[in-house]
Amino acid sequence: MKMRNGEGTTMGDMVAGMDEQAKLERVYAYPFGDIYNNYLAKVQRKGHSRDDLDDVLGWFTGLGPTELAAAADSDKTLREFFDGIDLNPNADLITGKVCGVRVEEVEDELMRKIRQMDLIVDEFARGKKISSIKRG
Repeated sequence: MKMRNGEGTTMGDMVAGMDEQAKLERVYAYPFGDIYNNYLAKVQRKGHSRDDLDDVLGWFTGLGPTELAAAADSDKTLREFFDGIDLNPNADLITGKVCGVRVEEVEDELMRKIRQMDLIVDEFARGKKISSIKRG
């Protein structure tokens, strides 16, 4: 049974929206260092090095290896990590799917950045050339 509040919005829709926002906030609160270490393990299993991972992430974020290591060693959340970073101007050229979601269609800006980062690391781990990953 749908119940409407005074604004004409169903309560179920409001709760679903809160649940979705709560899910996003949970992702945003995830430590960047944990993500970075997962990425590193993934690419090393595929025979790649930390330097190569840092090269790909550095292209995306504009951060050097020292800055990436410092962020990974800090307690920064994904939200804090991306706050204040100017992504590569060609980051908008990153297209494709991560977990069945087209990254270019993700409306939430922070989630789109996270998905883009996931996608380029996935591409790298699968053996795509770094020159192709670095769009433009």
